[in-house]
Parts: sequence; C-alpha cells; structure tokens
Amino acid sequence: MPNFDPRDLPDLVRRPIVTEKATILMEQNKYTFEVTPKATKPQIKAAIEDLFQVKVVKINTALPPRKKRRVGKFIGFKPQYKRAIVTVAPGDEEKIRQVLFPEV
Repeated sequence: MPNFDPRDLPDLVRRPIVTEKATILMEQNKYTFEVTPKATKPQIKAAIEDLFQVKVVKINTALPPRKKRRVGKFIGFKPQYKRAIVTVAPGDEEKIRQVLFPEV
C-alpha cells in the first residue's frame, strides 16, 4: 500500500451520509461517507483507518450524476460528490459508532 501524507487524509472525507438505506447497511458493518470526487479507494481506505482506528475490509464507490437546479431563469448544477461505502472488519464497528454517534 502506498504511503500517503497523514495531514492530507482527513480532507478526503467530507461527512457521513445518514439516510434510510445507509442506516440499513450499518447492520452489515457498512458505513457510507461523502468523499471528494478525486479520492481513490486506497486513499479513502487510509483516511478511514487513520480517522477511526478501524480495519477496512472493502470499499465501494459511486459517482452519482450531477442534478440540474434552477433559480428563476438561471440554470445550474448541484455540487459533484462521490459516495464511498466502507465495510469495516467485524469487531471494529463499536469504535466507529462511538465517533459517528456519540452519546449525549
């Protein structure tokens, strides 16, 4: 695995995606994140392992198409993003849940 600068890794992961589908996937140790569109799978794996101190087994990525939005007569697009579904090793799911969903 290539070495990445640890100072650049946290900037790759923007935020966790919490939808109904993503919540169902959490039962299978799969967590969904929004990442920068140029991020590669090895970079995403290194970033998640560095941020949450977990072992990543598999990563699936999807680059959904841009959606058009208009405001009055002006037509534009929503920002581009990449979705990464990260499968965590069994036994590490408690570590990542404590960070994503802290008890208040």
